[in-house]
Amino acid sequence: MVSARRSFEGMLPIAALARLCDMLAASEGVVEYALDFGRDSLGISYVDVRAEASLTVICQRSLEPFALPVVVNTRLGLIKQERDEAGLPPECEPLLVAEDGRLNPADVIEDELLLALPLVPVNPDSSLPDDVTGHEMEEEFSSEGRSENPFAVLRELKK
Repeated sequence: MVSARRSFEGMLPIAALARLCDMLAASEGVVEYALDFGRDSLGISYVDVRAEASLTVICQRSLEPFALPVVVNTRLGLIKQERDEAGLPPECEPLLVAEDGRLNPADVIEDELLLALPLVPVNPDSSLPDDVTGHEMEEEFSSEGRSENPFAVLRELKK
């Protein structure tokens, strides 16, 4: 595939990616992907991985599921031994392939999606409940006639 500079693109069901499904709240949907194999000017074999998916994860703030758009665009340098990693250009991530040079494209896509998932997914549209943030308590204090300035008590003591 590298010598022929082959390219592949298509869609892969998220449900077919077992390790990824273990990290998700739901496994419906598809991953759109493109893989481009080749050699750079230094003769280093690579695969460019592009993938897009909407993954359903649990928001760690609200504990509700939400759709997280994930986009992967990376170049992986294909190496057969770990010591070959030092010869890769800085923009290349290493990918250790078997001695026969074969790799499973679905595994590569799944690995990159797993790496793209945040450690703590948080829905940007979510907010903490009032009992956690204390907004209700603030309203109670202000309705009791307390000053909003936390230093007002000190000012009174100083007099």
